[in-house]
Amino acid sequence: MTRDFPLNRRLAIQTGTAGAAAALGMAPAALVAEGQLSPSADGGLKSIRQFGVDPAAGGAQNRKHLQEAIDWATTSAGVLWVEPSEEPYRVESGLRLRKNVSLLGAHGPVPRGTRHPTRPQPVGSVFAIESTDQPFITVESATQLRGLQFWYPNQTRTDPAKIIDYPVTVQRAMDDAVWGVTLSSLTFFGETATFDFRAPPTGQGGPLLPSELILFEHCYGYPLGGRFIDIDYCYDIPRILHCHVNPAVCRLLELQDNSPEIIQSVVDRGEFSYAIDHTDNAQLMDLFTFGVYGGARLGAETYGQLTNFNFDCVTIGIHKSGSQQRNRNWQIAQGSIIANTGPQTADLHPLVIDGQGHTSLTNIESFAGKNPVVHSPTADLDGEPLILSEDFLQVGGSDPLTVSLVGCRMSTFRAKNPITILNPAATVSTHGCFQARHPWKPAIPYPDGVVTG
Repeated sequence: MTRDFPLNRRLAIQTGTAGAAAALGMAPAALVAEGQLSPSADGGLKSIRQFGVDPAAGGAQNRKHLQEAIDWATTSAGVLWVEPSEEPYRVESGLRLRKNVSLLGAHGPVPRGTRHPTRPQPVGSVFAIESTDQPFITVESATQLRGLQFWYPNQTRTDPAKIIDYPVTVQRAMDDAVWGVTLSSLTFFGETATFDFRAPPTGQGGPLLPSELILFEHCYGYPLGGRFIDIDYCYDIPRILHCHVNPAVCRLLELQDNSPEIIQSVVDRGEFSYAIDHTDNAQLMDLFTFGVYGGARLGAETYGQLTNFNFDCVTIGIHKSGSQQRNRNWQIAQGSIIANTGPQTADLHPLVIDGQGHTSLTNIESFAGKNPVVHSPTADLDGEPLILSEDFLQVGGSDPLTVSLVGCRMSTFRAKNPITILNPAATVSTHGCFQARHPWKPAIPYPDGVVTG
């Protein structure tokens, strides 16, 4: 006779309680409340407080104890529960998340910030980071960070001259290949750079140490250096899904946005929020950024898909390159780009394509206009000063490449033609696109066919 166990009981029997939590999409706290999970048990999940990590302790002591907890969990693929607290856990940088370990907190992403009822500080599963000497946490293979907040309490929000250039918050291990890392439901307040998954240099003929199967999802932050996710040498389909870079992420926490001076200083650094290279079949979906120099940098040694995106108040929306013809191709679709901030209108390009390979652009629109938090140059259009991008697409380089545009709406640009072709070896074709130079005039069809320089 088969007993009809409730679903959560059957999952707990089949996969263990931590597996049940993952399968049900439940945080460990929910299972604790149901009596299905005991943080004090000697099984595969323990609260970090059992190892002496305490909100009342100093950063050096908490780092020591948290590293001891991680070292304990590596042999059993254990789960470390970052127990929510009124006070953040102050932890010095230099942690190493060993193979097989999951560090879980109580939160989905909290993009506007949690907030203590009486003090301007986050609450919950929060690490407060103050040290500036090394990355906060380095991750090895088969690891997971989920449901956590990372807070830099000493970071300025008003004065660019006082920005603290912290090392990156999450970095891949540099002494080994890194495979299978999950980075989910994470929120960052005050970091300089967020995720660094660039492979170490090979140096004097040393081995290449790539990464594979890295997942970024539902991560929110505003890196004051402009760099949110950097990937280099990541094979076998990295995924960047549902991520959000915005200066308002601390609105509830600080009761204000970053100052316009801070945001402009980020733009001036010339960095892209999402930058990848030496990467096979990358999947980028549902991405947002605001108030940075660039949205996505798709390097010369990449191919993949970028869909459903909004890159707002940038200088360059997307810069795609290619090193050869066979598979340096990108399909880019369903997106909006507002290229309206930079030193001069000539610098503002929603799309830049160079190198080799093919780029398919489908259902993409661009427009420019004033936003009070960024500096926007003006240009003369028919005797009227307007905020415009230089064009919609700039095609550069000297090697043969191809670009197709379908269903794109190209608006508010200074150039006579929204497609600027500087590469005589490029072939660009259009179908069903519209153009509107002036912001308040109706769009008109852009001619179908091959565009010449």
